[in-house]
Amino acid sequence: MTETTANIITAVPGPKSLALLARRTAAVPRGVSHSTEIFAAEAKGALIKDVDGNTFIDFAAGIGVINVGHCADEVVAAINAQSASYIHTSINVAPYAPYVEIAERLNALAPIMNAKTLIVNSGAEAVENAVKIAKKFTGRTGIVTVDGSFHGRTLLTMSLTTKVKPYKDGFGPFAPDTFKIPCPNLYRNDTGLPDDAFALKCADEFASLLHTSLSPEMVACVIIEPVQGEGGFIPMPVPYIKRIREICDANGIVLIIDEIQSGIARTGTLFAIEQYGVEPDLLTTSKSLAAGLPLSAVIGRAEIMEAPQVGGVGGTFAGNPVACAAALAVLGNVEKYDLNAKARALGEYLTARLNEMKAKYPVVGDVRGLGAMLGLEFVLDRGTKAPNKEIIGKITDYALQHGVIFINAGVLSNVIRFLPPLVMTAEQAKYAMDVLDAAIAASV
Repeated sequence: MTETTANIITAVPGPKSLALLARRTAAVPRGVSHSTEIFAAEAKGALIKDVDGNTFIDFAAGIGVINVGHCADEVVAAINAQSASYIHTSINVAPYAPYVEIAERLNALAPIMNAKTLIVNSGAEAVENAVKIAKKFTGRTGIVTVDGSFHGRTLLTMSLTTKVKPYKDGFGPFAPDTFKIPCPNLYRNDTGLPDDAFALKCADEFASLLHTSLSPEMVACVIIEPVQGEGGFIPMPVPYIKRIREICDANGIVLIIDEIQSGIARTGTLFAIEQYGVEPDLLTTSKSLAAGLPLSAVIGRAEIMEAPQVGGVGGTFAGNPVACAAALAVLGNVEKYDLNAKARALGEYLTARLNEMKAKYPVVGDVRGLGAMLGLEFVLDRGTKAPNKEIIGKITDYALQHGVIFINAGVLSNVIRFLPPLVMTAEQAKYAMDVLDAAIAASV
């Protein structure tokens, strides 16, 4: 690609994308959603070029997958080198060095003392395995999650997820022994309590649950996203996470931190939980770990990770060597280019621009997030905070026509999420924020 910023040369979607869209509709079931109707031809850094030659600034990053940028040179080189040697032998048959090497790297980098790492394929698979490990370690069956959470689309992870439509609608019955505790969404704190007190009140509902509907002996684990993703990019307050840690410690419950979306430098630290001063028992990560290749990990305290019997975890494709090689290159790039610092700087710029828009447009209710993982919530009225779902499509459509890809989030579907590749240039970020500003102005 020779472009350095957005460049629109046809209608969007263009004729080649429309032809592919017709083929897609005929061949692919409607359950596979798509946020745009453009079809990719090339991608590099923070840009995507479609089959019609239009170039877009990408604020979705494959839904938080491309933190190191599309087709980072080091990642492509690692993929090519590994695939030239061997692509698959199965870790369960003939083990290989890349699996061991990525486990060693994650053990050293994760905020967990004396860690071991299990490598699997997807975020949902990592969550499923973390829960299995917690159950085996504790001998208990109950799982506690937070309102607004998203943990995946498999039966168990769908059961742990809050958003019914589209993720759970018509797919029941769900897995048993799953329970919810309140989410400390500070924007929707209507209790009159200060934010920290409100956060602690929400956390203490967990303690109350353990002495009313449940007993501690029934609960294997609690799983929390430090920044809720699909739930609306809601950061968990520090006092909330710390109190949950205390409750887990007091009751022999495993604390699982779900960093599928927030991990790998997205929030300004390799893992968001590093900003909380809390050590998880288990941590799940995926998405940006291998820059687009399917790979996920469960990292945890060795004594917990060793609980399953031989053969109790794993899978045929788990820890594919090409994906492991890509992940090693990703972690190398995080260090080489100081992507944590880039996430913080990019997040500061975006937050400042989004707050300017909040000051200008009453439909903007809240700006929030950590690092370069940000959410912009839209409301009909700032007093009632009634969700403004309808404006989202207007804004994202306008932006797409002007060369910027934004996608939505939120249990109420009224949030635009910002997941820019961390290599995004200042020119690209400014262009995108100017387009967003104009999009809101045109949509109100």
